[in-house]
Amino acid sequence: MRKEEPSHHRLAGAGGGMIMRIRRTMCGGWRGFLLLLPLLVSLSHLFSVLELHHHETGAVDDQRVKEKKPGQKKFDHLVLGPAAGQGLPDRLQCRGIKALNKTPHSSAAQVSDSGASVAFVSVFTVYNSTLSGRSDSVTVGNVTYSKFERSMAILDKYIRFIRVAMPQSHVYILTDPASDLRVGKERVIIHPIQGQYSREQLMLQRIRSYIAFLDTRLEDLPKLLENGQITHYIFTDSDIAVVDDISHIFHEHPNFHLALTFRNNRDQPLNSGFIAVRGTQEGIQRARNFLLEVLKAYTTRYMKASRMLGDQLALAWVVKSQMPFDSRRFTKPVVFMETMNTTTSILFLPCAIYNWTPPEGAGQFHGMPLDVKVVHFKGSRKRLMLEAWNYFNSSSNMTDTLCLILVSGRTKYDF
Repeated sequence: MRKEEPSHHRLAGAGGGMIMRIRRTMCGGWRGFLLLLPLLVSLSHLFSVLELHHHETGAVDDQRVKEKKPGQKKFDHLVLGPAAGQGLPDRLQCRGIKALNKTPHSSAAQVSDSGASVAFVSVFTVYNSTLSGRSDSVTVGNVTYSKFERSMAILDKYIRFIRVAMPQSHVYILTDPASDLRVGKERVIIHPIQGQYSREQLMLQRIRSYIAFLDTRLEDLPKLLENGQITHYIFTDSDIAVVDDISHIFHEHPNFHLALTFRNNRDQPLNSGFIAVRGTQEGIQRARNFLLEVLKAYTTRYMKASRMLGDQLALAWVVKSQMPFDSRRFTKPVVFMETMNTTTSILFLPCAIYNWTPPEGAGQFHGMPLDVKVVHFKGSRKRLMLEAWNYFNSSSNMTDTLCLILVSGRTKYDF
């Protein structure tokens, strides 16, 4: 049986046969050759088109693969895009990651001394899966982190940003006694509180831990007041960066008991990642009672959302049900105050300034306000928090660091 020749050999053979016919034709006269010339040109063009089509098809297929790859996984490196809010007044203007205008950040000397200090409080724990090996390691800059190291790095940057913006502030880490956290930093206090710190119960436990912490503050308060010491408290998530001093809220608005951050979101107008409490007897007691109401609403109404949004839904329900609520006031980023049950004064701070988040900054907030104080790296933007610190640590330029955050904020990262 004759072995079939490859297609390119057949083409070559066809070309060879054509040459023999040409020779015969040439021997027969130039008139025959001229008659076959158009056929030769057509065949040559046909072969060229077939080859070009083959290469173009391959190129398109390769391009499709390249376009699909980014969608198959979240990014493990910085990705920079356009900066939202360009050309708008009172918004950070950037060319790449370089700021074209400056944010009016306060220095420690510029913040008026009200005789009171401010401490930050955050709930943090680690899990058994976090402690297991380096199989899910990630690299940021020149450092490779295991899951546990990655979690600790986020906590470390949380503390470091506070150190830059408010160097005199203490940081309290509320944690499961079984976590055995060791931070080893000055002005950082590990405060173990018994509770249920599983992933499914963490948001619920966070409220309980806040209440338990305020109980200890009430117990210690008489001794502190005798020494003329007042400490205000700001409860935050550990994935935030304080980029400017925010102690001014306590002396510029001296009549509130607790402060919450709001945004123009009908279903979730309040974000639980920032709660400020005045450190007086009345302030701590009223804040504690308010959180007890939130805890009650959480456990009776929103347990099905316990892992993610239950606390924010409960927070909004308590505010809407126990005080005059005008949703129109949440559409503008302006500070305002309301009284709940004629006893508890709540200061409402705009998220755009006190709880700015990268994805919303590109949309709802229309860029980054020049007077932004707190950046919240929620969701898949923890990598950006570490990258932002690395950039600031090398440049010492907070405004350029904010441009980096702004142009990268719409990207979803691997953690």
